[in-house]
Order: sequence, then structure tokens, then C-alpha cells
Amino acid sequence: MELKYCRGMSVSIFSILLIFAATGASQAESLAGSKGDVRFPPTLGSGECNVAYKAYVAASGHSAYATTFYSRVVDLYIICGTKLNAPSQKAAEEMAMRNCQAGLTRWKLKTASGGCAISASK
Repeated sequence: MELKYCRGMSVSIFSILLIFAATGASQAESLAGSKGDVRFPPTLGSGECNVAYKAYVAASGHSAYATTFYSRVVDLYIICGTKLNAPSQKAAEEMAMRNCQAGLTRWKLKTASGGCAISASK
């Protein structure tokens, strides 16, 4: 005994599942080159924070860039922190903030703005 009608139905069901799987895979695109959600434009200068920001933009996964606000009158330095290719955007933001605050603690600095903030995340 041969099943004539079930074969055609199983092929169509399989093709529908394949289409849904292909559309789900195309949504997981790389974040490399994207600036992401920019909350305020970072002041980069020419030092390590400039290099860190360029690495953030080039990162392909969830990443965040945290920095101190810059006031030309009061602050003569910029402290920054990044987290590249984290499991989620929230985790990247938390680690970037910790890295930035660790820099303030390490160099025993106080800023007029009060500390670090997330400048951009993706």
C-alpha cells in the first residue's frame, strides 16, 4: 500500500518550515559598523577613548561605550569604558559603566558632571 496524498502534504509542510527558518536566520544581522543608540555624542580627542570608540563601532555584537561628560572649563580629561560583543545590550551597558567608573576610581578623579554615562549602545 502506497500513500499518494500524504507525500505531497509533507513536502509542502516541510517547505513552509524551511521558509520560516530562513526568515528567522536573516534577522540575526551583524551590528558591525553601526553606531547603535547614541544618547549623546561622545567627545573623543586623540587618545585611548578614540581607539575604544572605533572598536565599539567595529564590534559585530551587542556592545556599549560609556564616557564622562566633558566640560572644557572644569574637566581636562575624558575617561571612558567599553564592553564589546556581550550577550545582550543590557549586559554590555552594565559592564561599560563599571569599566568607566573603575577608571575614575583608579586615577582618583572627580568630574564636574558627576561621573560616567552610557554614550552609545547597540
